[in-house]
Amino acid sequence: MNPVITTPVFSPALPEIILAVGAMVLILIGAFRGERSTGLVNVLALVLLALAFLSVGALPNERVTTFSNAFVVDGFAKFMKALTLLGSFAAIAMAGDYMRREGFARFEFPILVVLATIGMLMVISANDLIALYLGLELLSLPSYVIASIHRDNLRSTEAGLKYFVLGALSSGMLLYGASMVYGFTGSVSFPAIAAVLKGEAGIGVILGIVFVAAGVAFKISAVPFHMWTPDVYEGAPTPVTAFFAAAPKMAAMAMAVRVFVGAFPNVLGQWQQIIIFVSIASMALGSFAAIGQRNIKRLMAYSSIGNVGYALIGLAAGTPEGIQGVAIYMAIYLAMTLGAFACILAMRRDDVMFENIDELSGVARTHPVMAFCFAMMLFSLAGIPPLAGFFAKFYVFAAAIKANLVTLAVVGVVTSVIGAYYYLRIVKIMYFDEPRPGFSPMDNELKIVLGITSAVVLLFWLIPAPLVGAAGAAARSLF
Repeated sequence: MNPVITTPVFSPALPEIILAVGAMVLILIGAFRGERSTGLVNVLALVLLALAFLSVGALPNERVTTFSNAFVVDGFAKFMKALTLLGSFAAIAMAGDYMRREGFARFEFPILVVLATIGMLMVISANDLIALYLGLELLSLPSYVIASIHRDNLRSTEAGLKYFVLGALSSGMLLYGASMVYGFTGSVSFPAIAAVLKGEAGIGVILGIVFVAAGVAFKISAVPFHMWTPDVYEGAPTPVTAFFAAAPKMAAMAMAVRVFVGAFPNVLGQWQQIIIFVSIASMALGSFAAIGQRNIKRLMAYSSIGNVGYALIGLAAGTPEGIQGVAIYMAIYLAMTLGAFACILAMRRDDVMFENIDELSGVARTHPVMAFCFAMMLFSLAGIPPLAGFFAKFYVFAAAIKANLVTLAVVGVVTSVIGAYYYLRIVKIMYFDEPRPGFSPMDNELKIVLGITSAVVLLFWLIPAPLVGAAGAAARSLF
C-alpha cells in the first residue's frame, strides 16, 4: 500500500525555491545589461528577499520533512529563517549608496547575498549531515567572494583570502567529524543518529562530535576558532561586515542548535562540556580583547565573539528554555547589530569613510539623534536595563541557572560587566570629548534601519510577549 503524501514535496522549501529561481533571473539580467543593471538588480533582490520572508509565514507550523527526510520545517526553522531574511534584506538595503560612493557598485553583490541566503536557509532546515554540509558550502562560497568584492582594495582582497583559507579548513574539520559520526552510528540522518546514541557515546562518536563542534564554532566565530573574525570584519567593506555580523550569525547559531539538539540529544553530557568551554572562552575573549581596539569594526568583531558566547549559554543548557533564550538573544542581537552598523556606515565626511573610534568625538553635539541611537545600541549590547539587550541576557542566564549551570551564568554576568567598559568608552567619546567636524547627512536607508532597530531596542520591554511567545513556540518544536 502506497503511503499517503499530505504535503507536496517541494512546498516546505518554498522560500529557498523563490530565492534560487530569482537568483538565476537576476544573473541573466546582469549578464545582458552589464553594470547598468546594478540599481535594478539591487531592487529586485530586495523584492525577492521580501517574497521569501512572506513565504516563510505560509510554511506549516507542524513539523514536516521532505527530500528523504533531509530537509525539515518546524517552528524553529520558521523563526530563524525569518531573522536570517531580515538580516540579508537590511544588509543589501544599507549597501547601495556606500558602494556607489566607493566606486565598486556591481550587480554581483546582491546576487551573491541572495545565493548565500539560500545556503543559510538550507542550513537552518538541514535534517542530516549531507544536507548540512551542502547548505554550509552554499553559504560559505558566496561569502568568500563578498568579502573581497572591492577588488581594488588590498584590505578587502586580503580579508577574502583569509576567510577562504580558514573557511576551507573548518569545512574539512566539519566533514571529517561528520564522517566519523556516520562511521560509528551508520546514519547521516539526525533522528536516526539520535535513535542510535542512547546514554553513553563511544570514543569514536565523541571525537566526531568534537570535530563537528569545531566546524560549527568557526561559522559562529566562537573561540578558539574566532581568528578570522577581526581581520575579515576590518578588511571587508563596511556593508559586507554588517552582513557577516547579521544574517550568517542567525543561520550558524540555528545550525549549532539543530546539530546538537537534533542529532545528539541523548548524549547531552558529552557535548555540553564542549559548549560550556567555548561559551566561557568566547565571553572572556570578547570582553578583554576589545578593550584596546581603536577601529570600530574590529571592536564590533570582538563584540560579536562575546555575544556568541552569551547565546551559547542557552544551548549549553540543552532545555526548551535554553533554546528559547538562544532564539530571543539572536533576534535582539540582530536588531542591535544592524542599528550599530547603520551608525558606523554614517561615519563619513566628504565621501571619506572613517573607522577610527576617535572620529566619534563630540558627535552628540553635531548629530544628537544619531549619537542617542548609537548610545542606546551600545548600552543594549552591554546589557543595561531596561533595553532589549538586558532581557536577551536575562533569558539565557535564567535558563542556565534552571539547568544547574550556575557557574556559567555567573561568568556571563562578570564578563558582561567587563565588556561594558569598551561600550561605555565610546559613549563617553561621543558625549564628553571635544567635537570634530560633523559627518555628512545620513542616507535614507540607514535612517530607516536605525529607526526600526532603535524602536526594537528601546521599546522591547513594553511589549515583549510577541517575540518571547514566538521564540518559546520555536524552541518547543525541537523537543
